[in-house]
Amino acid sequence: MRGKVIRSDEEWRSLLSPEQFRVLRRAGTEPAFSGVYTDLEDEGSYVCAGCEARLFSSAAKFHSGCGWPSFWQPVESDAVTERSDTTFGMTRTEVRCAVCDGHLGHVFNDGPPPTGLRYCINSVSLKFVPDSPDASGVSAGHGGGS
Repeated sequence: MRGKVIRSDEEWRSLLSPEQFRVLRRAGTEPAFSGVYTDLEDEGSYVCAGCEARLFSSAAKFHSGCGWPSFWQPVESDAVTERSDTTFGMTRTEVRCAVCDGHLGHVFNDGPPPTGLRYCINSVSLKFVPDSPDASGVSAGHGGGS
C-alpha cells in the first residue's frame, strides 16, 4: 500500500468533480444503475478516483443486479478499510480507500464464492484502467454518476 494521502476540502474540491466530492468526501451514493462501470466487462483494474490507488480487479467483478459495480474481493486485503455505518436506520459495513480515506461504498455478506462478499462500489468513486490500451471501456473519466 502507498503512503496516506491527506488533503484539505479545498484541495479535494479542486481535484474532483462535484459528484466525486459528494460521494468520496461526504459518503454520498450515486443513484442505482447510473454509474458507467456497472455493466463494464473489460479487463483491467479499478483505481480510486481520488488518489488512483489500485482497489479492485475486473477478475473479481460480477453482476449482482444491485445497480452498482460489485466485486467479491479487493486486489489486496489492505487496499480498503472497513467500518461500521449506522446511517439511515441500518447497520452496514462501509468501505473506504485505505490511501485517501475516500468513501467507496459498502460490503455485504451475500456475494459469490470464494469469499461470499459483495463489495458494492459507486462508479463515481472509481477510475477504470484497462489491461489493454485499446480496450473500449471508459477509463480516464470521472466515473459517471448523475
